[in-house]
Parts: sequence; structure tokens; C-alpha cells
Amino acid sequence: MTKREEKLREKLNEKLCYERAWQARGATYIAGTDEVGRGPLAGPVVCAAVIMPLNEEALLLGVDDSKKVSEKNREILAEEIKKRAVAYTICEVSPEEIDRINILNAVKQCMKNCVETLAVTPNVVLADAMDMDFGVESEAIIKGDAKSYTIGAASIIAKVYRDNLMKEYAKTYPEYGFAENKGYGTAAHISAIREKGLCPIHRRTFTKNFWAEGEREPH
Repeated sequence: MTKREEKLREKLNEKLCYERAWQARGATYIAGTDEVGRGPLAGPVVCAAVIMPLNEEALLLGVDDSKKVSEKNREILAEEIKKRAVAYTICEVSPEEIDRINILNAVKQCMKNCVETLAVTPNVVLADAMDMDFGVESEAIIKGDAKSYTIGAASIIAKVYRDNLMKEYAKTYPEYGFAENKGYGTAAHISAIREKGLCPIHRRTFTKNFWAEGEREPH
């Protein structure tokens, strides 16, 4: 085993502490869930839920908070996570629904949809910072995508899905740079909004404060 593999193995063992604790309490199917896209000005919020096998030979090195993993490695890991998973789901909530019910409720709805549509019912759900009723036992873990193996796995497949979705939207709305900014409020994106107005996938409640005083918000 190389030094890099040793380090990854050490990190992996640290990220399994929550899962091992629940296994010690009798849990067999432990789901992790996370969201991606809470802060962008455009596009849906995406959540994933995943139940990973936790036997030693099935563990996947390199799983981490998706923001800490390179785009290339995220793509590779996402495919492996989906192949190895006992069950996984990916759900999204549209910009229109986010505007209607607010982003916090949209995230809760999205996570709940993911957990409820898993092909295997989990014994417990580990959720990134979300304390809510999933209909089974659950644990909210602050910065869970960096601390829990299963939440990290969920964060990776959710991010890869959403990033690829925004790249597709960029083909329809090329002026906003969605392939690069993924809908987040970069200077170039905000400048494009001011110049071109809003497109159908913009979140109206997120963009209402970007217009200069006396300037009419585009429709």
C-alpha cells in the first residue's frame, strides 16, 4: 500500500465513526443524505440519498465532502458510488418551487423525497445539518459531508448530477455562463443578469435585490 493509500485509508476510517456507532446499535442499512445548490441564483436544488455497503472490501477510498474533491475524481467516484450502492436516489426541486416555499423548505422536501424513494428502507438516516423527520431514526451532523462516509457519498453524486445538469442548461442559455458558475452569483453572472434579464431557471426570490436603485427588474 502506498503512502497516499495509507492516508486515504486513515481518513476513511475517521469518516466511518458515525456509521460504526449505528452498526453497534443494530442498524444494517444506514442512509446518508445531502443537498447541493442551496445558494445559487439559478437552477434547482438537488439532493441525494445513498445506502452504501460498509463491509471492508466494499469501501471506497477518496469519498469526502464533494467540494474537496476535484471535478475529475468526483465523476469517477460518482460512478463507483452508484455501482456499489445498496440503493441510491437523486431528487431535485425546481426554481419555481424554491420561490414558492423558500429554500429551506425546498431542501427539506427534496431530502425527504430522496429518503422515501430509496428502494431499500434505511434503519437510520444520517443527514448533513438537517434535523428533520424521515419516518425512521435519524441523526443530523454538522458538516456531515466531511465527517460521514455515507453523507460524503451522497454529496458527490448530488454535485455531479447538478453540475452536469447546469452544463446542459448552459446550452440553452449560453449568455449566463452556467457551465462555469453552475448558477452561483459570480460577477460575470450578475453582469449578464443586469444586461440580459432573467431566464426561466433563475430563482426570482434570490435575484430581487440585484438591481440598482431606480432600475427596473427585468422579467
